Amino acid sequence: QVHVVESGGGLVQAGDSLSLSCAASGRTFSSNGMGWFRQAPGKERELVVGVIWSGYGYGTYYADSVKGRFTISRDNAKSTMYLQMTSLKPEDTAIYYCAVGASVIRTTEDVQYWGQGTQVTVSS
Repeated sequence: QVHVVESGGGLVQAGDSLSLSCAASGRTFSSNGMGWFRQAPGKERELVVGVIWSGYGYGTYYADSVKGRFTISRDNAKSTMYLQMTSLKPEDTAIYYCAVGASVIRTTEDVQYWGQGTQVTVSS
């Protein structure tokens, strides 16, 4: 059985940094796409960091709203993904979900496994 678990959320002030972790277990995920979505109250779940196919290889997609502030990394040996968030803004407040798919992660339809979500709250 596959388990995807996020950790690291919390309450921070605007301008602070925060790191999220996503640990996947139950099988090997080294060849799978992994990304992050978030959902703010009253809004749809949106892609924050995903995996795209350029025609020449896979690459990382960052939403314009987080580009330059968020960085994703992976430790395939541990089937763990990290999201480093810097210069946080109140509009980054949301529940953040780890997403695991076969390869490309661009929409919620690409996701095979979801984590339970972790709350990130940024106060002004």
